Amino acid sequence: MVSSVSGVVGVMRPFLSILLGALLWAGSTLAQAAPGIACTRTMTLALHDHGLLYSADTDAGIDKDFAEELIKRSGCKVTVTLLPRARIWQLIEQGALDFSLSGIADEARNRYASFAWYFSDQFYLLVRQDAQVQSLADFAANPALQLGVIRSFRYSPRANQLVDELTTQRRVRNASRLEPLYDVLMANQIQGMIIEPFDYPQVQSDELRQHTRVVETGDAPTPHGLIMSRKSLTIEEQAQWRAVVDGMRADGTVERIFAKYLPADLAHTLVNF
Repeated sequence: MVSSVSGVVGVMRPFLSILLGALLWAGSTLAQAAPGIACTRTMTLALHDHGLLYSADTDAGIDKDFAEELIKRSGCKVTVTLLPRARIWQLIEQGALDFSLSGIADEARNRYASFAWYFSDQFYLLVRQDAQVQSLADFAANPALQLGVIRSFRYSPRANQLVDELTTQRRVRNASRLEPLYDVLMANQIQGMIIEPFDYPQVQSDELRQHTRVVETGDAPTPHGLIMSRKSLTIEEQAQWRAVVDGMRADGTVERIFAKYLPADLAHTLVNF
């Protein structure tokens, strides 16, 4: 009888191993899908109007789709608003806003915000053809040239260096969003502005394309991510939300969102860094 039981166990052992493996896989999958965020209150998230990331005119964009998926996976109640980028950073620092999207870190921001990265891209200098600019150094060397930027935006290292240098020379014009900068660029009130791939549809319009050219900064891609307020979220909560973002990247959701608005090869490059 004992040998008979042993024989049955021997036969069943491979099937039991497969079953155990399946249960472990299912458990890990469930753990990824439900990171265990404690929703103790209504959270807040702000979008900003910026090209394909979000357009207030169409109420659509990458960041809106990302926010909706993030909120769905978290299971939390989140109030979403639209704010100027400068105001967003102020509220994040004060702890009066929990989240925003597509944020870039720097030394100052790291003191009051943490990040969950979900894409990385390069910045470029868009200049007027008649400015005779071939490089960032050419632009900096001509005191007659003015640069347009979005208030409170930071970019990649060389782009930031240009912005900071020209700011001290009072050669920078600020705006709250992109569209006014395109207008003053075409009116020759500024001769250059910093752009990224989300701005390509407007840059490729007939009027802009005829009068401008794109100059590379020479910088490596810069990570962008979910911005989390250190003042309103604990370290444990930040880790929980970061796990949700990581899960969205791992299962291809982030790439599918980007591919809805950008060519598939560009979307793949941006989110796989």
